Amino acid sequence: MGGIQLKFNKTQKVRLQKAMESLSSKINSDALVTIADSISVNREDSVLKGHGTAELDGQVVATLCGTVERVNKLGYVRGLCSRYKPEVGDIVIGRVIEVAQKLWRLDINCSQNAFLMLSAMNMPDGVQRRRTALDELNMRGIFEESDLICAEVRGVSHDDIHLHARSKKYGKLNTGQMVAVAPYLVKRQKQHFHHLEEHGIDLIIGCNGLIWIGEHVEVKDETEYQVNLIELEKNDTRRKYICRAANAIRVLSKLGFTVTIEIIKGIVDLSQSLNLEVHDMLGCEFCVLVAEKEAERRSLNKRKR
Repeated sequence: MGGIQLKFNKTQKVRLQKAMESLSSKINSDALVTIADSISVNREDSVLKGHGTAELDGQVVATLCGTVERVNKLGYVRGLCSRYKPEVGDIVIGRVIEVAQKLWRLDINCSQNAFLMLSAMNMPDGVQRRRTALDELNMRGIFEESDLICAEVRGVSHDDIHLHARSKKYGKLNTGQMVAVAPYLVKRQKQHFHHLEEHGIDLIIGCNGLIWIGEHVEVKDETEYQVNLIELEKNDTRRKYICRAANAIRVLSKLGFTVTIEIIKGIVDLSQSLNLEVHDMLGCEFCVLVAEKEAERRSLNKRKR
């Protein structure tokens, strides 16, 4: 049951098992494989056999448990329990573990640390210029140890992972919370930054399995900013939505479902329609309901095709 560590009663166990069986029957057989499972490939495409695959009796089979991935003509299996393997262009979230000479060293949930060079950083003043000795002295004023940062993978070599943050959408993450999931639950997509305008929330789904949910930050004129009861109520609503979204991701992680913005919003809407408290979203009954709703959603999508 996907490593779920909740105490389900007998009825909930039966319902959850039924939903999971329904889901497994609707998932593409190529998406999830175990050892010795056959992987169907198009011979005309001359698919190259990559990591986690082998040829046996004229068929391509998996040599480990995981998900089948395809990069151009290369087909490979990504292990479910494997650590994150970066690729150029990936959006990642990392934590600063060291401020060194002209660079920050980050933990990005990978087998090795990543580096963000001072020269690859968008400066606070926004001016494109050469970095000076003064900039190097003020590096801790930009990022310091334990800060959470959003960046993009610029280059990957055998020894190094280089990041860059040359856009305003990258940088330090404040006023929110981070949730960690298994990297295989996050699929590489065209868009990993999401702004839920109706809730004033930003959500960043990192390819390395680290997901950030926080308040949308806008630059305001301090002379025009006023704190009033309406603003405080809005902030309270945002924080509650952040907590709901974070718990929705935790539920997806427990059930082993792929994390997407559409599914997250659907789970949050379901919790609100049931008038559940935020902490109740992590209960057994709600996990079962989410599994049943996901099975129903995929069934409807299959019929539309």
